[in-house]
Amino acid sequence: MELTIILIAIVAVVALGVFFYYCPFFLWISARASGVRISLVQLVLMRIRNVPANIIVRALIEAHKAGLKEVTRDDLEAHYLAGGNVTKVVDALVSASKANIDLTFKMATAIDLAGRNVFEAVQMSVNPKVIDTPPVTAVAKDGIQLIAKARVTVRANIRQLVGGAGEDTVLARVGEGIVSSIGSSESHKQVLENPDSISKLVLKKGLDSGTAFEILSIDIADIDIGRNIGATLQIDQAQADKNIAQAKAEERRAMAIALEQEMKAKAQEARAKVIEAEAELPRAMAQAFLSGNLGVMDYYRLKNMEADTTMRESIARPDNGPAKITK
Repeated sequence: MELTIILIAIVAVVALGVFFYYCPFFLWISARASGVRISLVQLVLMRIRNVPANIIVRALIEAHKAGLKEVTRDDLEAHYLAGGNVTKVVDALVSASKANIDLTFKMATAIDLAGRNVFEAVQMSVNPKVIDTPPVTAVAKDGIQLIAKARVTVRANIRQLVGGAGEDTVLARVGEGIVSSIGSSESHKQVLENPDSISKLVLKKGLDSGTAFEILSIDIADIDIGRNIGATLQIDQAQADKNIAQAKAEERRAMAIALEQEMKAKAQEARAKVIEAEAELPRAMAQAFLSGNLGVMDYYRLKNMEADTTMRESIARPDNGPAKITK
């Protein structure tokens, strides 16, 4: 008898647990007490569809207390099943309603499903965010390098959060504007004297176009002087010109040496031909003696002419000493 009572008690406890799991009775009482009209059958169906009833009911209660009549149970369930964050969407709608920001449920769910934090975006619309840019290096027209750091104050643009560019794009555009502003300055001293000119020029460019933010202000936090890029480039150019000139001079010297070697080779060739011709001279003279075309007196007159020529050459070149008169 006692065993039967214990079994009945266990079955009753299990049955009550299953009942209260699939039929969150106390959650239904909480919703009804808060003025949210929802039935137990709908809560049971949420359990069957694997939708957390407590999240949906708490979101409905928050929306009802804030006076958001456009938020319905079906919309919240659909957004949860689509992978959205129901709690952040409702929190964002409540914050936007209190701050008089035009944000609809459809827009909020679209922003949330796009991967952006819709509640943080609403907070940024009320309280702007300050973004520090990394050091931006630019060179003025006088060749002096400047390193600038800026602080960009932005406010979220609710209507551009879906499909709009993020913070990285804003920082890239601001850096590009700073480089353009410094690069158009005649001297780095002008930039150091009037750093606000950079902010004014950058703001005129409309850098927040197509982004999820609205740029409120750009403040130059710090400007440091870097290297003298102009002088460095001139030195490098001079060194390059010097190397080119040296290469051309070496080329001309090599050509001159080659020409000199060629002339020497031609001179040696001519000298060889002269020596060859002189070697044939005694044979020709002997042949002339034998044939009777050259006599002894002719031979002596020829030698005298040769001696006279050698003497004249020695007189014309006194530093070489007296020429030897060959007999």
